[in-house]
Order: sequence, then structure tokens, then C-alpha cells
Amino acid sequence: MKVEIWSDYACPFCYIGKRRFEKALEQFPHKDEVEVVFRSFELDPSSPKEIRTSMQEILAAKYGMSLDEAKAANDRVAGQASEEGLVYRFDTMIPTNTFDAHRLTHYAGEQGKMAEMSERIFKAYFTDSLHIGDMDTLIFLAEGIGLDGKETADILASDAFADEVRRDERLAGEIGVRGVPFFVLDEKYAVSGAQPLEVFQKALQQVWEKRTEQQD
Repeated sequence: MKVEIWSDYACPFCYIGKRRFEKALEQFPHKDEVEVVFRSFELDPSSPKEIRTSMQEILAAKYGMSLDEAKAANDRVAGQASEEGLVYRFDTMIPTNTFDAHRLTHYAGEQGKMAEMSERIFKAYFTDSLHIGDMDTLIFLAEGIGLDGKETADILASDAFADEVRRDERLAGEIGVRGVPFFVLDEKYAVSGAQPLEVFQKALQQVWEKRTEQQD
């Protein structure tokens, strides 16, 4: 059974949803027969790499709220993340364009390290306050999971894996993805959003049972 996860590294609910799904998968009796594929999605493809405003300022401007209200909203999200064992540091997060991070994830996938790369980039952004739009940072992250630094640098300096990112995004549009995280199980069944653990558990079980029935 294949599970495809559309997400963006700048999306706080994507990391939360990813962790909840992983907890459900860990408890799933057939977890060893589940292939997880991470798909690219950009919340703001036009975002520049260098942004001189804070996460609070960005949120306040987007929703017409005060900085105090924006901080309170981010604190609530950080609280949800904490319940999943994640640490969010909105005060020091570095907003940026995520396109190259998605390209790097596809390259890592070719090396059999897509899951490790995705997790490392999420942690770099939300917990470690690293600049994931910066090439040197991405090379550092890639080396940290065992990828070759020189080869990674060459990949990032080119337009390699750009087509893969765009293909994921086109597919998202074709199947009606309007927000992330978005989970597609067995290419037929969808779960939208950072749903509670129980929702993912139920989805995995139901899709597995349906798959088994069809094979009989």
C-alpha cells in the first residue's frame, strides 16, 4: 500500500500532521508493507528566498491582526506541536522560499533517503531556526543524513529535480488539493489536514481492508 503526502516545509501543520501519521503507521500491524512518498507543495511559490520580516509580522499582515494576536496564534500552534513531541520556535524561524528544499528531497529520494531528508528539513526550519532556502544550509542538511556534499551542491546549482517538484504540484491541482498536509492512500482515498491520530489509524485500517477484499 502506498501513502503519498503532499506538504510544504513552511507549513506548521504539515510537520504536525506528518508526526501524527507516523505514530499511526508505527502502530499499524502491516506497517512494513506501506510505502510512504513525500510530494511537493508550495504554499507561496512566489516567496523570495530572503525575507526580512518575522513570522509574527508575516502572519499579522496576512490576516490583518496585531503582532500580539499573531504571537498568540503561533503560540497555540506551537502548543499543538509540543503535544506531538515537536519544538516550534516561531520567534527565530527564518521564512524563505522552499522550492530548493523540495528539489533536495527528490534528490534524496533517488538515493533512498527521502524520509530522512524530509524530517531533517522540517526540523531545521521549525526547531533549529536554519535558513532552508540557503544552499550551504541545504548541503549541510544533506551531508547530515549521509548524502554526498559535492554531489548535492552540483544538484542544487543546477535545475535538477525541478520537473519532479512541478509534477507533484500539477498532480496536486489535478486531484483537488487546496491545502496541506494532504494524504492519499492507495491512490484512491484522501485525508486532508493534520487530523488526530485516530483518523489516520482508521484510514490505514479501512484502506488495508478494502485492498485485501479486492485481492480476494
